[in-house]
Amino acid sequence: MPVKEVTNPLLFEMIRSFSTLAKRLNLSHAVEELGSTRQTVRRHIDNLEEIKGVVLLRVVDRRYELTEAGTHALPEANEILARGHAWLRGQSLDVNGLQYLKHEEPNGWFFHQQQHSLQSIWAQKSPLMRETFRSWALGGGNIEAEEMSHVRPFLIVYRHTAAGWICVEFGEKSFYVNWFGREKARSSVGNPIGQMPGGEDFAWMLNQSFHEVQTTQNARVDHVYTMVPRGGVGELQAVNYRRLMLGGRFPDGSSALFALVEPTDEIEIFGLDSSQFTAPSEEISIDFDLKIVKNGI
Repeated sequence: MPVKEVTNPLLFEMIRSFSTLAKRLNLSHAVEELGSTRQTVRRHIDNLEEIKGVVLLRVVDRRYELTEAGTHALPEANEILARGHAWLRGQSLDVNGLQYLKHEEPNGWFFHQQQHSLQSIWAQKSPLMRETFRSWALGGGNIEAEEMSHVRPFLIVYRHTAAGWICVEFGEKSFYVNWFGREKARSSVGNPIGQMPGGEDFAWMLNQSFHEVQTTQNARVDHVYTMVPRGGVGELQAVNYRRLMLGGRFPDGSSALFALVEPTDEIEIFGLDSSQFTAPSEEISIDFDLKIVKNGI
């Protein structure tokens, strides 16, 4: 049987109706958020289900709930919407097949994040990044592995919860501690990652890099150029760094995510000139010498 054709604008609205109702699980609330009508939202869902040939939502005790097919379809639907909105706003680009996200605020705040290939770990002069990647591989992604012990002080460790991504450990030599201070770092343990400006779709795109690494238990490299208040207060300061994210495990076998953030002006971001990046000051630089670290000198 031929697939029923639908115009692209209508398809986007159908997916938006499905995503919103799946989030709200209440037709009146979904209608209010969409600025639509009950009849339109129902029609969108019916048409989408007809085209896909599956039931996505059902009503149980006067409340909507996702079917198994709907549960599987929802993440991709949300991704289509987030990517579409970010692309239209110029927040998302494809650079050599890899992700580039950016956002700028009227007050001058900016955020640029460009994904790079894993080969960049070996191409760039960063003994800490190379050693962290090697240790992670040898330790099988286990945070307590002996192979990870000498690089663990440089890492930030995250856990994903119903409240979002939670920082559970800041290494004493990590960039976060150098930038914000030990007191701020200790106070931040257990707190969800704060949402940056840019809107819900931009935040979703940023979080996807975390989910991707955790789900695949793989690695990812990003170059970032943004503005952050030093010590968590005061005026915003520009900062540029490389970030290596690694999927891993806690001792109980649950999923973890490790992040190595290394300040450096040796980054490459599409559309930005290298002269815009500043060399990290001595206070925030990460000093790593493999022989010294391993020997405890």
